[in-house]
Amino acid sequence: MAAKWIEALTGSLEQKKQYRQFMARLEALPEPYRGAAKAFHRYFLHYGGFVEGDTLVTMLGDLADLWERAAADGTSVRDIVGDDPVGFAEDFTRSYEGARWIDKERQRLTEAIDRAAGA
Repeated sequence: MAAKWIEALTGSLEQKKQYRQFMARLEALPEPYRGAAKAFHRYFLHYGGFVEGDTLVTMLGDLADLWERAAADGTSVRDIVGDDPVGFAEDFTRSYEGARWIDKERQRLTEAIDRAAGA
């Protein structure tokens, strides 16, 4: 019972466990894959803004899979991300559906403008 109460306040304990496992997988990568994966992880947390933990956990698992495969195959970082790492990162996150923090702000902005315009 206490675990459900804690999860209600802090989020899923299972998702936190999975997140730590994904981070350990990223840390275990050889360079330069570790550096690239960690850079994308940081960008995803800022850009993605997912509200749902399931979406974030799935995306980070796929990120770890991608870099583990690249390391195993010896695929270069540039062969994975191309010449536009930002475009790659944003395309990667767009392939995951889920509510984002910005969705709430977009709705607030639309409602405020509707009120201001007398709609």
